[in-house]
Formats: sequence, structure tokens, C-alpha cells
Amino acid sequence: MTSLDDVRALAVSLPEAEERLTWETDVTFRVRDKVFAIGGEGATKVSIKAGLESQAELIEMDPETFTKSAYVGRFGWVTVDLDRVDPALLASLMREAWRRTAPKRLAATLEDA
Repeated sequence: MTSLDDVRALAVSLPEAEERLTWETDVTFRVRDKVFAIGGEGATKVSIKAGLESQAELIEMDPETFTKSAYVGRFGWVTVDLDRVDPALLASLMREAWRRTAPKRLAATLEDA
């Protein structure tokens, strides 16, 4: 089972990524002050920035694990059930979310796993 601590470890391992508590309840992961993932302490789900095409593919592949995120789902964000997601897929989604959010020069510094 994956937890927010696993998401946290993935997020802060990315270049210039930081964690910030927002609205006193949401744990946001950011690169240069732009959010690429949101979770909460004790939560079993996390919202991750994705494109509309990726979002649709994930939901079609496994609608019990992936859903459109509230409020930002129209922009491609996907909510991931941490109890169900494959850890390797989660890592890939986090890396891609970071790449979508980081400035191009910084994003280019992240090597593919």
C-alpha cells in the first residue's frame, strides 16, 4: 500500500521540488512555486497534474484507481487512489507532473528513469 509519505519521497526527490502546507489542510508539492501534486495527511488519494489525454487514458484503463480531480480535473489533473496504484506508475506520473510544471530548462535536467 502506498501512502502520502511515499508521494512525499517521490516529490521532494525531484529537482527544486518542495512541500508546502496550504489552506492549513492540503499538502502541496511544488516546483518554483507551481503546484504539481496535492494530498493531505492521512488521505488515501492524491491529485496529480496530467494532460487531458493522459487523464482520459488512466481513467479508461482503471476507473477505480483514477478519477478526474475536483476543481482542476477540467485541466487534466487526475486523482489517484493510493491503495490501488502501482508504485512504478505513481512514480512515473509524479515525474511527468513535475516535468509539466517545471520551467523548460529545469525540466530538461531530469533524466528518464
